[in-house]
Amino acid sequence: MHFEELQVGLAAERTRLVSDELVIRYAELTDDFNPVHVDEAAAAKSRFGGRIAHGMLSGGLISAVLGMDLPGPGALWLSQQMKFTRPVMIGDSITTRVEVLEVIPAKRRARLATTCRNQRGELTLDGEALIQMMEDTG
Repeated sequence: MHFEELQVGLAAERTRLVSDELVIRYAELTDDFNPVHVDEAAAAKSRFGGRIAHGMLSGGLISAVLGMDLPGPGALWLSQQMKFTRPVMIGDSITTRVEVLEVIPAKRRARLATTCRNQRGELTLDGEALIQMMEDTG
């Protein structure tokens, strides 16, 4: 996408199943083996009553939308504010949405709303990103 195509209200979404395999792969990638993520018996004793996905796994889902869809290739992720509003459980289907809130032409930047919702429409992450577009790559 070319920077000039960005406009307030433009949005993109992706949906991903948060499977046991995905959470284990994320734990292996990051070396975060917190029992609430990988140990069913320990997680069952937690306030969540079962295993939950790593919070930053949702951050990675935002990265996929920013890097591939909106604005897509050529976007540099400058900053991200995130509030985790409810846990993502193993088996949840998460829809990540990015929406343009503001376009800043002088700096080739945009401010974007970033949200994740589970299959019941419940907000699991609420945030805001700042991106900058590189020179148009075609």
